[in-house]
Amino acid sequence: MIGIDLIKTSRMNGFLERFGEKALLKFLSKEEVSLVKNYKTASGFWAVKEACAKALGVGIGSECSFYDIVISKTIKGAPQITLSQKIVDNFNIVDTSVSVTHDGEYAIAVVALEVKKSTTTNKI
Repeated sequence: MIGIDLIKTSRMNGFLERFGEKALLKFLSKEEVSLVKNYKTASGFWAVKEACAKALGVGIGSECSFYDIVISKTIKGAPQITLSQKIVDNFNIVDTSVSVTHDGEYAIAVVALEVKKSTTTNKI
């Protein structure tokens, strides 16, 4: 399953100017906030979480909250995501991949989710 999201970074900049760190805590954990360098990084994190929810096919809401998707960095600084056990179980997720890019005033994220293959087949 694949999801993609695009955000204009100036929107995030306005959000942060208006609400400060409280804005970040609306969609990031304290650990994730510590990884944010500026509004462009925050924009990329927003895009990652939205892209992941889209890959799940549910969007952000009752089935998947912002906090069910955890962003961290590898030793080399690449983004990675970990999903809550609820999401892993409900959607049979076995692996995740994420890519984020910034260009000018935009941040774009793509998330790919691998699901466990079903052992049953449907016959028509």
